Amino acid sequence: MDGRNTPAQAPAFILLGPPGAGKGTQARRLEERFGLVQLSTGDLLRAAVAEGSEAGARAREVMEAGGLVSDEIVIAILDDRLDRPDTAQGVILDGFPRTTAQAEALDGLLARRGQSVSAVISLEVDDAAMVERISGRYSCATCGEGWHDSFKRPASPGVCDACGGTAFKRRADDTAETVASRLAAYHAETAPLIDHYRARGTLERVPAMGAIDDVAQALSEIVRRHETA
Repeated sequence: MDGRNTPAQAPAFILLGPPGAGKGTQARRLEERFGLVQLSTGDLLRAAVAEGSEAGARAREVMEAGGLVSDEIVIAILDDRLDRPDTAQGVILDGFPRTTAQAEALDGLLARRGQSVSAVISLEVDDAAMVERISGRYSCATCGEGWHDSFKRPASPGVCDACGGTAFKRRADDTAETVASRLAAYHAETAPLIDHYRARGTLERVPAMGAIDDVAQALSEIVRRHETA
């Protein structure tokens, strides 16, 4: 351990799941319930660039040149972020790692800090149901209220219950074909990572197609178990 302020036993959880699985919603609930801090790669990069840290400056150069920020820079930014006192109760990593190489780099970073990955929680989904869930979404163009072709329709067809608006919109990337492609890419990218953490005994699988509260309860039980381990 290198003697910095992060407690040796502060838990570090990794949340895996394809787009639409509810990672953001569930991470926010865990933040509120356990005092954990959600750390997503995108947010970390934007904050580091805005703050002008050494690693952030390196990331800015790469991004402005149209390149991909290297794993080394992301790890450096994460290392800086873990030094902050608000991470003392633990963190939830969302969107990182994505590859086995990144997982090994993260293991090295945490080991240097006297920590380790507490649990990797994979939100398990049914692909066909996910395609229906995501591709059926649309929203009111006036007030932003969310609707769904199957699960949440306005009481009067074509009229928003919330504001009476009659114009609706859908995200361009929420077509069935696009969603199916994103799911296939996620599974291909994540499969080696699942194997990596399963071999280390840190993988936890949680069915994520049920009610939000039920999924949240399952996640909370995992976090509580590892907090008291």
